[in-house]
Amino acid sequence: MVWEQSEGGQTERTRRAERAVVLQVLRDDHDERWPRVELVGELGDLDAAVLDRALARLQREGVLCVEGTAVRASRAARHLDELELIGV
Repeated sequence: MVWEQSEGGQTERTRRAERAVVLQVLRDDHDERWPRVELVGELGDLDAAVLDRALARLQREGVLCVEGTAVRASRAARHLDELELIGV
């Protein structure tokens, strides 16, 4: 499959990776902090470069907090989830 560039130069794969990361870090059945290695394991066959781009963009946009080798949802993202504005 050929991946088209979307607005802002972001690939569809990166957008999908961003969605997958957000859904993982907002899970209720896991600690708030996700070690990167565990996140990679949960996301399966996701390309490392795509994941790096997704994590960087989510951090830049204030959705994630990256702390060393761990990531967690930002307080704002958690609050939106609690308000049920983020749905599966």
